Amino acid sequence: MSNVLKIVLLVVGIGMIAYGLYRLITPEFALDAGPLQFEAHGDNTQSYAMIGFGILALIGGLAFGKR
Repeated sequence: MSNVLKIVLLVVGIGMIAYGLYRLITPEFALDAGPLQFEAHGDNTQSYAMIGFGILALIGGLAFGKR
């Protein structure tokens, strides 16, 4: 049972970090009007929280193997 929980925490952690980085890097809105290009970036608080929780899940998954 503990191996399954360890693997789930590791996979979820990696997924959360990847999704948080994706949301952080890609613009929310892009407008292409001839030679002008506009990109709108919103609040990145959710992306930072997703990365933080992903790191916590990774640490939890790694610590589960030590017990």
